[in-house]
This record gives sequence, structure tokens and C-alpha cells, in this order.
Amino acid sequence: MPKGILGRKIGMTQVFTENGQLVPVTVIEATPNVVVQVKSQEVDGYQAVQVGFGEVRQKLLTKGQRGHLAKAGAGNVRYLREFRTEDVEEFQDLEAGDTIAVDIFEAGDVVDVTGTTKGKGTAGVIKRWGYHRGPMKHGSKYHRGVGSLGSAGQSRVFKGRKLPGRMGSVRRTIQGLEIVRVDAERNLLLVKGGVPGTRGSLVRVQATVKG
Repeated sequence: MPKGILGRKIGMTQVFTENGQLVPVTVIEATPNVVVQVKSQEVDGYQAVQVGFGEVRQKLLTKGQRGHLAKAGAGNVRYLREFRTEDVEEFQDLEAGDTIAVDIFEAGDVVDVTGTTKGKGTAGVIKRWGYHRGPMKHGSKYHRGVGSLGSAGQSRVFKGRKLPGRMGSVRRTIQGLEIVRVDAERNLLLVKGGVPGTRGSLVRVQATVKG
């Protein structure tokens, strides 16, 4: 598994490259992630580091969470996520209490960004699945409906049929995004293009798995 960091989506803007090209970028704020736990092959069956990001009021943490975080001196951490470390040289020597900062990446690196997409609520088949509408002329009586639900012989709706329902608010990964700029002083990553999620939402940035 590749190296990575947790961050918060700030929004989108645009920057100019050295050759004058205008590039749309997403700004991700990735304050130093604290290592809460180091997992080993002998004890846990796999190698990984558990990192914490963000802050939360202590009253919102369970007693077990408080003890787990206090053991690593991590403070009141809001999010806990894991990164596998089998083949990641940068993560091999980490210990509980260490931090991971944006300087593990450089401009030009290619990353995969994972986040939760914007929720759209309940949507019909035209918006959700891109169906074509029916004729809009007089007498049609069919405009934005689902259409035929299946053959008459089976007399049932087949599993997997695309129907109206909840749209968005799902975990998605955008692969192969280029890091345009790394601002270590302000803990910012500028990633070319758009990434999933709303402003302020949690995103996971890691070196691309496709090489």
C-alpha cells in the first residue's frame, strides 16, 4: 500500500504553472496527522499505522477512545484511519506519537483521493441514472417515468434494476490526480482537478496504486 495522509477539502481555485498554463486545482488542508497506533504482523496479522486527524470536544469521545488516544498522547482526535505499511519506506520507522506532514509528497506526484460525495437526496431515474425522458407533446402521458420494469413472463422486477432512490453520499476514489503544489508552511496540497466531497469534508490522499 502507498504512503498517504488525511486532510480536509477547502475548495477549488486555479493557479498558473511555470510555463503560463492555467490549471484548476482543489486545495486540501492536511495538518500533521498524529500516529495513534502502529500495528505489526506478529500482533495484528498485518502491518499498518493508525493516524488521527482533526479535533473534537472530549465529551464527544467514548471512554475507550479517550484511553486509546491518551496512550499515544494524541489529544482529542476526530478521525482515525489506517494506512498499510508493508511496502512504504517512509512509514516503516514510525512510532506512536510521531506525525505525518504534507512534505511526504512533492509537486508532480500522482495520487488517489478518496472522499464521500455530495448527497443529492432522493432523485428520479433521469437525474440519478441519465435516462432519456419521454415525448413532451400532447397526449404522451409519459415524461420522466421509469419506463418498462421487465418482461411480462417473469412478472417481477429483476435485481439491480435502476430505479429512483437516494443519490450521492457514497465513498468514491478519483485516481491519477497530479499534485501541482505543496505548501508545507500552511499544510496545503494543491491537487489538479476535482475531488469527491463537500467543502470541509474529510479526504484521504495517497500515492496512486496504479504506479
